[in-house]
Amino acid sequence: MNQDAWNFLFIGASFALYILIALRSRAGSTKEYYVASGGVSPLANGMATAADWMSAATFISMAGIIAASGYDASRFLMGWTGGFVLLTTLIVPYLRKFNKFTVTDFLGDRFYSNVARAVGVICAVFICMTYIMGQMRGVGLVFSRLFDIEIWLGVLIGAAIVFFYAGLGGMKGITYTQVAQYCVMVFAYTIPAVFISMLLTGNVVPQLGLVGDFTKEGADSIPLLTKLNTLNTELGFTQYTDGSLTKLDMFCITAALMCGTAGLPHVIVRFFTVKSVKAVRSSACWTLLFISVIYLTAPAVGAFARTNLLSEVHGTKYVEAPSWFKNWEDRGLIAWVDKNGDGIMQHQSGNAFEGKPVYADQRSEGGPREVTNTLTANGNEVFYEKDILVMANPEMAGLPMWVIALVMAGCVAAALSTAAGLLLVLSTSISHDLMKKIISPNMSDARELAWARGASFTFLAIAAYFGINPPSDFVAKTVAFAFGLAASSFFPTILMGIFSKRINREGAIAGMIAGVGLTLSYIIYFQFIAGHKDYVLGISPEGIGFFGMLVNFAVAFSVSAITPAPPQEIVEMVQRIRNPQDAGAATHE
Repeated sequence: MNQDAWNFLFIGASFALYILIALRSRAGSTKEYYVASGGVSPLANGMATAADWMSAATFISMAGIIAASGYDASRFLMGWTGGFVLLTTLIVPYLRKFNKFTVTDFLGDRFYSNVARAVGVICAVFICMTYIMGQMRGVGLVFSRLFDIEIWLGVLIGAAIVFFYAGLGGMKGITYTQVAQYCVMVFAYTIPAVFISMLLTGNVVPQLGLVGDFTKEGADSIPLLTKLNTLNTELGFTQYTDGSLTKLDMFCITAALMCGTAGLPHVIVRFFTVKSVKAVRSSACWTLLFISVIYLTAPAVGAFARTNLLSEVHGTKYVEAPSWFKNWEDRGLIAWVDKNGDGIMQHQSGNAFEGKPVYADQRSEGGPREVTNTLTANGNEVFYEKDILVMANPEMAGLPMWVIALVMAGCVAAALSTAAGLLLVLSTSISHDLMKKIISPNMSDARELAWARGASFTFLAIAAYFGINPPSDFVAKTVAFAFGLAASSFFPTILMGIFSKRINREGAIAGMIAGVGLTLSYIIYFQFIAGHKDYVLGISPEGIGFFGMLVNFAVAFSVSAITPAPPQEIVEMVQRIRNPQDAGAATHE
């Protein structure tokens, strides 16, 4: 079989499995739609949460950024894993005791205000929409390469599939689909890593390959990271193991990712699907185990991709370029222009073009795709989108066609699993938190489900648009903005709601508005308006969520101190949520 046949076989089989699960898990009530009736086992929920967590940003883009920037990319590994520990120790056991469908439910009842609930809905929409845009972009990239189509069409295909099984089955359908998607992802990520590690270093364990010696094709034994550092510096890049971000920016980004993780509504709601608080803790342990498999492999995958890219591209004549290079060039995701007329590809530090390459319709005979925009005045002749490195890595390494097809299936699974979870939060924010709880309290279950599915379609259409026209070059960078918004809105407000009896509705509302307002305005200004990167104190938009979180805390405590204390029943409710005796009782529900 050729590569296309293998691709269709793996993708088709996985799609058939997802659709079959969706049909067998159709939600018939709001409880099934929102929390899968609260009856998911800890093991299954651990797999589903890991799949929900390991989005396109993790599967596709994190290793791409590790390959491109080396040490600097450790902010994603530290922030996302550390944040999950915060989530499972400080937040989800207490919210599970509260026994509601959504995070916004907690905010509305804890702060005894529909205004707080409405602000929570707005924050959830901003966070999830920012996050889902990155997922849809990832879907488009995979389908573009897989089906030899334009990215925009790939985004639309992915959106249709997500709507089918998320809109049909709700949390019940999503949960068991995500179990299958995790299995696909973990094999798709680790099997190629094992192959490439053996080819480059002779080690069957990728983590050992990362710290081992580069031995490909009988080369002189030299540590892989030393070889990477040498290749980077020779081509004008910083050393792979050195960082270019300032310490302050690195700290802020890591902290924003960590706290944002603990405030992500689509991850929190996953723990509402298990039977008890004891099951929450067990499920969290399983989830950490499952995500560690991929997170501990990502640094090796990134380093291998960087090594293969520099070895395969720089100094190679275009007429002798490997087939993978021309395949991705046809998708507009790699480009080369011969600046010095020697026919040899030069990949060096600096941008090869003004912005991204803009292609003419025609292609010269046997030559590269023609680029129409002005070239920059440096020696770099090669452009590539970092998000493709995980997908292109097996091709660069010359792995078997079935391994390449497996990676494609894993990339699709990663993007679809998280997109489905985000879509569920978006739809429930409208149908349950806004319509049912605020506008129309007497709404029937059937009507509420109709609103949920209608909201799913609307939000997915918006996400597809931004997936086609992304606001950032990196899927992971776009997703990092969502973490900043979550860090500045939900995380501090939930934390104060659980552990402070004095925080009242006025403080919570003011804190959320101030925190997310600062974060969102900073991101919009520097990402879309300002024509420069003269960040305040050198803090990038990815890291501003940490300061937004501090502003949220400060405003909430200040406003609460000068306004009336919460009612006594709210104070008692907080006490019940935190009471160890009650927690023990909940364990045996």
